[in-house]
Amino acid sequence: MKTSPVTPADLSASVLSVPPLARNADLRVNPDANRALIRHLEAGGVRTLMYGGNANFYNIGTGEYAVIVDSLAEAAGKDTWVIPSVGPDYGKAMDQAAILRDRKFPTAMVLPLPQGYPCTDAGAAKGIRRIAEAFGKPVIVYVKAEGYISPETTAALLNDGTACAVKYAIVRNDPAKDDFLAKLVTLTDRSKIISGIGERPAIVHLRDFGLKGFTSGSVCVAPRGSMRLLELLKAQRYDEAEKVRAAYIPLEDARDEYSPIRVLHEAVTLAGIADMGPMLPMLSNLDSQHHARVKEAASKLLAHDRALTAELAAA
Repeated sequence: MKTSPVTPADLSASVLSVPPLARNADLRVNPDANRALIRHLEAGGVRTLMYGGNANFYNIGTGEYAVIVDSLAEAAGKDTWVIPSVGPDYGKAMDQAAILRDRKFPTAMVLPLPQGYPCTDAGAAKGIRRIAEAFGKPVIVYVKAEGYISPETTAALLNDGTACAVKYAIVRNDPAKDDFLAKLVTLTDRSKIISGIGERPAIVHLRDFGLKGFTSGSVCVAPRGSMRLLELLKAQRYDEAEKVRAAYIPLEDARDEYSPIRVLHEAVTLAGIADMGPMLPMLSNLDSQHHARVKEAASKLLAHDRALTAELAAA
């Protein structure tokens, strides 16, 4: 596992994958299946593993936390960066940060409180600062909805070194019209802001707002194509990038329609990459009536990725 301090170059060197977490029937973590998924991602060039919402870290208890993060660290290749999450509530985040303090993870992501939870801008800032202090290293701030934390406060956490990056994931009907992001990039170093909503808004976020990297769930099915998309965006070859991204839209459409987390969890299994097993409560596996659509989308995306891999190798 990569353990060196986080830099902007790290954030743009690889797509930041956000994988699901495999469990056995008894809900204990499944190291073999998680390792199989990690090897699939690494074979496609991905070197960043961010375990957050798709891995259902929201519901992971402190009692199994150390076992899970140690298992993931052991499974990752020597140059692969593992980013665990803490939280979302302050108490659990502090307990988990204390566990991470004695381990070699270079950063951790602070999960945002769900909408409706009691929270203020000043309180979120204070909480994130204390979590970073308990961890002993800069953290990644996850901005997922309006009302959790302001652009000014988010920038302040970056500018004073409390945070090393921001995962920006507020969904907009039109990603080009985003006052929060437009304000944020004027207040801090945009190379530390990660587009956090997958392939769909990645082109707009990197082209129009100057971000340098993006997260992806569907990269777990098709890592080579997602890495190719990042390469094309860095080269400002936007028309080619649009063509690569098009292959991801059928699976992304299913994720948006049914559930981004549950569909991805099932897609990895149905595509034959690794058996993700049952989902940890308070989530449940996708209803079987939707499996055919998800399997078709995931299988076609995987086949497309293998063809792209062969094409790039022959070029």
